[in-house]
Amino acid sequence: MLKIRMSRSGSKNKPYYHIVLADSRAPRDGKFLESLGNYNPMLAKDHADRVRLNGERIKHWISKGAQVSDRVAIFLGKAGVAPAPARKNNPKKAVPKAKMTERAKANAEKAAAPAEAPAAAPAAEAAAPEAAQA
Repeated sequence: MLKIRMSRSGSKNKPYYHIVLADSRAPRDGKFLESLGNYNPMLAKDHADRVRLNGERIKHWISKGAQVSDRVAIFLGKAGVAPAPARKNNPKKAVPKAKMTERAKANAEKAAAPAEAPAAAPAAEAAAPEAAQA
C-alpha cells in the first residue's frame, strides 16, 4: 500500500519534513518513491514556504489509491488540493475528572462558608451591645 506521509530530516531541535510517497512497510525516514513537497515547522504559520506541495502529483497518486496520513491530509485540506478531513471531536475528554470535580466542590463550599459568616456576624454584634448595656 502506498502512503503519502512525512519523512523527518533536519538536525536536532531543527525539524524539517519532506512529504513523500512511500510504501507503508518502509521506515519513516527510509526509501520513498517520490518527493511531493516539504514542511518546515520552524517558519511562522503564515509564511508562504512553511508548507510546499506539488498538488498535481499528489492528486495523481491519490487517484491511483495512495492513502494520506492524518497530518498531510490537514495540509492538503488547507491548501485546497483535497477535501479537508472531518474534525475529530471527543467531548468526554473535556469533562473534568474525579479529582477536579472534588476540588471544585470544595472551593464552592469554601466560598459559601464566608458568605454565611458575615451574615451571622452582624447579628452577633447587635446582640453584644445590648448585653454590654445591661
